[in-house]
Amino acid sequence: MDHHKLVLPEHINHYGFLFGGWLLQWIDEFAYITATVEFPGLRFVTIAMADVQFKRRIASGEVLRFAVAREQLGVTSVRYRVRAHGLVMAADPAEVLFETTITFVSVDAEGRKTPIPGA
Repeated sequence: MDHHKLVLPEHINHYGFLFGGWLLQWIDEFAYITATVEFPGLRFVTIAMADVQFKRRIASGEVLRFAVAREQLGVTSVRYRVRAHGLVMAADPAEVLFETTITFVSVDAEGRKTPIPGA
């Protein structure tokens, strides 16, 4: 599933480029949206983010495309690979600017792990 985000001046750090914390927040948000759309009615919480790789700095005004793809489905967890691409300022829209994996676990109202149907 693809998601998009415009990098605004308030997202910029003191070096003039995107502050990494914003990117991590967007990754968490967009992957969560993907999980809840793929598995409606389930509750998910983030349990891990791994292999965080910032491959190129990102300037204000860039439009980012976040490609979120399911990588693994477990009994109670689901892992997604998330890649960010620049659509406006990047020389090549296929170039990966940032990449990571993020894992969610399905929980009940009390926070206990619950199975994902179809897993």
